[in-house]
This record gives sequence, structure tokens and C-alpha cells, in this order.
Amino acid sequence: MGKETIVVVLVIGGAGYIGSHTARALKAAGHEVIIFDNLSTGYEFLAAGFELVKGDILDKGALTSVLSGCDAIMHFAAHAYVGESVTNPRKYFRNNVEGGLALLNAAVDAGINKIIFSSTCAVYGVPAKVPIEENIPRQPVNPYGVSKLFFEQALEAYDRAYGFRYASLRYFNAAGADESGEIGELHEPEAHLIPLALRAAAGVGPALQVFGSDYPTPDGTCIRDYIHVNDLASAHLRALEHLAAGKDSFAVNVGTGAGASVREVISAVEKVTGKSVPHTMVPRRPGDPPALVANPAKAQSLLHWKATRGLNEIVSTAWSWEQHRRGARVR
Repeated sequence: MGKETIVVVLVIGGAGYIGSHTARALKAAGHEVIIFDNLSTGYEFLAAGFELVKGDILDKGALTSVLSGCDAIMHFAAHAYVGESVTNPRKYFRNNVEGGLALLNAAVDAGINKIIFSSTCAVYGVPAKVPIEENIPRQPVNPYGVSKLFFEQALEAYDRAYGFRYASLRYFNAAGADESGEIGELHEPEAHLIPLALRAAAGVGPALQVFGSDYPTPDGTCIRDYIHVNDLASAHLRALEHLAAGKDSFAVNVGTGAGASVREVISAVEKVTGKSVPHTMVPRRPGDPPALVANPAKAQSLLHWKATRGLNEIVSTAWSWEQHRRGARVR
């Protein structure tokens, strides 16, 4: 295949956290961006400066209309709370599986054959070893991970049958905020470690709960691979360039290759804010693996992409956003 020109990118879920940062990166790279979002968890102000079409991926008419004239799709729209997926799997399979298939079918019907998919390291389940390589078995342990794995497998089938090319980007722990301070992480309820630690430090949230201090890790707390959201966004652009060059579909880990424990994150928050983080030790959560860290070598070789921001920069940008958010739009 020859090189294709991708001008118009449809960003599904572009009023959410990672989608809004990627939309800005696409615009800066010269692409025309259309955001499609039902605003169930997204925020209209995160899509400021873009064409925003309000709609749901299960609405065939709305999808068909917005897909007209687009060259490629980036699919961020998904429910993403592991615990909630266990108690309400129906919600997760309806949105992540049924909605995803509706999007794929509408894209095929519209003659679009390129998609960048927000997958997750949850497709691996509890890996036997870390760092995690892409070729290990995918054995998710919760309905959220199962729903993402289903969509990965659907993409593989559509590629074989219809030549529908895809990039499945298996995120590790997205964190941080745009350096402008204008957009950042905003979830209701918030369940992610760094914003919760920042709120505890600022005195605007409860004491941080640390789930488990007896893991087989150097300090006893869980280790995760935190990746700056703008590094994630740049990986999406590289993936788009790869598909535009007529190259094959692929799945890659998107992480830094460096893990940080909960205690190390707390220390980074205290260093950046100059404040202590009130926290309490509580029992482990069921199903939390001791360590999840990417081996990012495949993304580096295939996409010529590498994360450039470390934990301190992640926390620093998240802190700037947290201060901006409290002083401005959303409390």
C-alpha cells in the first residue's frame, strides 16, 4: 500500500481525559479534528476549540452522519472502572463491546478503514513476569479487561476479513496534564492515585487510602507504570502516521518501562507540592497485581516513539491542573 493523506480525524470520546489531550496534539500536527462524545463522563469545556458533535456510538444515525468525510478514527469512548465492571458488567459490555462493534460496522459501511484503539494493560490480567511484553497470553481477570480484549479480537477479525487496519495501544497508567494547565484529568468519582494524593495534600480531599503494604515489592506497595498523558497523545500520532504509510495493523504497550510504587508516588507529590500527604494503610484490594510495568521496546522500534516525561513532571503538571481546576471552572 502507498502512503495515504489523513486530514480529518474523528475522535470518539474526545471530551474526556486522554481524548482531549490527543485532540490538541492532532490539531497541532495540522489535522482537522471532529470530536464525537455523549458527555456521560466527558466535559464540554475539554473540547473547547473543536467541532463537538454530541452523540452516542450506539446511535447508528448519528454515527453514520459524523463519519461522513472522515479519514480515520481514534476511539477513546469506554467505561474504565475495574471495580464497577465487576458489579455492573452489563454496563461495560453494552458500551465497550456493543458500542465498539456499532462503531466498527458504521466505519466499514462508510468506507473508513483505519482506527486507533485505546486498549489497556488490563487485557493481560495478572502477568507471570514484568516488564510485560506484548506476546504474553492475554488473560483478563475482570469484565473491563474482557471487554477491551473482545474489541482487540474484533479488530483482528475485521482486519483479516475486510482489510480494516488498526492500532491497539495498550495503555499503562495515564497521568499528568497538559503543560498549559487548561485541560487535565477530571473524573467523577475520582479513583486514580495521583489526583487523589494531590487532593489529600491540598486538604480538599480525604486522607489517601493505600491498599496493601505487604506486596512482594521493595517497599511493600503496588508498583505501576505511570505515563504522561501527552506522551500517550504523541503515541497516537505516531500510530496514525504508521497506518497512513500503508503499514500493517499492530498492538503495542504504551508505557515508560519504569515502575513507581505507591509510596514513591506519595513522595513525589510531597516534593512537588511542599505538603505532606495524609494517608492510611488499608487491606489489599482483590485482584490488584503487585506490579504492572510495560516493556515499551516494540513501540520504540515500530513507531520510533518513547515516553519523555518522568514521574516528577507527571505530578507537577497534574498539580498545576488541580490548582487551575479549583480556581476556575469545575470544583
